[in-house]
Amino acid sequence: VSPKLWVRSKFPRDVVVRSELTAAGSAGDGYSLPELKVVSKARGACFYVVTAFAAVFLFMLMMVGHPLVLLFDRYRRKFHHFIAKVWASLTVAPFFKIEFEGLENLPHPDTPAVYVSNHQSFLDIYTLLTLGRSFKFISKTGIFLYPIIGWAMFFLGVIPLKRMDSRSQLDCLKRCMDLIKKGASVFFFPEGTRSKDGKLGTFKKGAFSVAAKTNAPVVPITLIGTGQIMPAGKEGIVNVGSVKVVIHKPLDGKDPDLLCKEARKTIASVLTQS
Repeated sequence: VSPKLWVRSKFPRDVVVRSELTAAGSAGDGYSLPELKVVSKARGACFYVVTAFAAVFLFMLMMVGHPLVLLFDRYRRKFHHFIAKVWASLTVAPFFKIEFEGLENLPHPDTPAVYVSNHQSFLDIYTLLTLGRSFKFISKTGIFLYPIIGWAMFFLGVIPLKRMDSRSQLDCLKRCMDLIKKGASVFFFPEGTRSKDGKLGTFKKGAFSVAAKTNAPVVPITLIGTGQIMPAGKEGIVNVGSVKVVIHKPLDGKDPDLLCKEARKTIASVLTQS
């Protein structure tokens, strides 16, 4: 028997895994594989407790202010988005740090724009809300039925979408164009769904058609790290890690295909380096 194999066999498997993780510089340095799973699940449970607790109290403020928002700021709804920013910030602060790069590239808050980003995790929405921009998301209609969260989305003016329904998709794009013409901004995940492996998927052209037809600038954003902290399909865990948000310079143009290719290339350039 090889001496190296004999020495390795003396150690339990979890110790070997821990050594390999430490050598790789993982966020879980010093923990065995079973310990990492337990810690991540515990952090996940705490994450949902914190977000639910914060949502209940902040939703009351949103509900009280809603009549005035409809009266004075029906389309942008800045007050509601400020509350959403506070909610997202309070939720993520105990669990991971967000680093921003390129904040100077953000358009003026009153400038309607089309924001686009890669999509890796459930945490992407929380991360983007901390930017403090009052853009309208697009979400599945079923989520609006969730207590508190769904109701808050309705107050925010989130745009409902029925997947696999071409008529709903068309109505959604028309509503986005109408909002931009009235001074609001909209946000798209052009991939359409979360990436399972972290690789950037194919972009759909809906967001860029909206931008081209309304002459609104396209603001590409690269999200790095959310997929490692809460992988797609594993929303019950929160791993240790950090998130980086890179805001790129706005793109202008009237050709949806060209805007789509340029935005994807811009986002991919930073995502590949990471």
